[in-house]
Amino acid sequence: MKKFTKLGLLTLLVATTIFSACKKEYDSIQTIDDAAIQSYITKNNLSNVMIQDPDKTGFYYQVLTPGTGDLFKNPDSVLYNITIKSLNNGTQYFQSPLNGNLGTYVGYTNNILTNYSFPAVRTAMLALKPGGTARVILPSYLAFGRNGYSTVPSNENIDLIVTTYPYRKQWQYDDFRIQNYLTTKGLTAIKDPKRTYYIVTQQGTGTEAILETSTVVYKYTGRLLDGTVFDSSTDGTFSSTFAGIALQGWKDITAKFTAGAKFRMFIPSDLAYKTTDQLTTSGAVSIPANSVLDFDIEIVSVTN
Repeated sequence: MKKFTKLGLLTLLVATTIFSACKKEYDSIQTIDDAAIQSYITKNNLSNVMIQDPDKTGFYYQVLTPGTGDLFKNPDSVLYNITIKSLNNGTQYFQSPLNGNLGTYVGYTNNILTNYSFPAVRTAMLALKPGGTARVILPSYLAFGRNGYSTVPSNENIDLIVTTYPYRKQWQYDDFRIQNYLTTKGLTAIKDPKRTYYIVTQQGTGTEAILETSTVVYKYTGRLLDGTVFDSSTDGTFSSTFAGIALQGWKDITAKFTAGAKFRMFIPSDLAYKTTDQLTTSGAVSIPANSVLDFDIEIVSVTN
């Protein structure tokens, strides 16, 4: 009985020592992070603009641009982008795709990266109106912790910028992006009733109308709005049944023409790949979610 008591006591002492060591290590990291953030705020004269989070968990945020209209609420839809940098040296670790954008309900904006939850983003966003921008300073223990993430090193304090757009609906933002692109490039386009824009460079000479059952041969080049080419088939070998085309915007505009036609079209994301990233064979993102697509098209032949 005495041996059992001594053994139990020894086990308890060892467990307590291990637990205390772990707690001490965690507390020391927290203390270091908090001291570094306080030093940064003081050094950069941010004490009057940085707001401590309501629950005092360790992050701070600043409204850079308030936006217009009403403050966001958790059930509101929001279109936005995120930039994540090192607070220490400014190294950029993550930028959500600017050819597309992030979009969800405000209440879900804490989940910006797989397997990581940043409630600080939602807190900052609730202080914004559509079109507003906020900055969030996150200690490492509320960000990627001791394990880091991808190129983010261990125990890295984070400087995060969240930019919201002044549109509640994705199609509204897409329409703005297309119109802005056309204006910037000095282009004049026709807007289809279903919202895809197109520019005719050559009318078709064929006599066969394009039907759902038609087999159509195309030449095409597909780009993002920044000019990045994501796909091309200019040798006239791309053939598909019209019904087999996945992009609704492509079908809406192509059906207006016959063989020999050449045109350019700008497809809003909801008539293209919507909220789904398109990946290359190596797994890289070739078309980000919510991207407007820019196509040059030639209809080579139509067979019914």
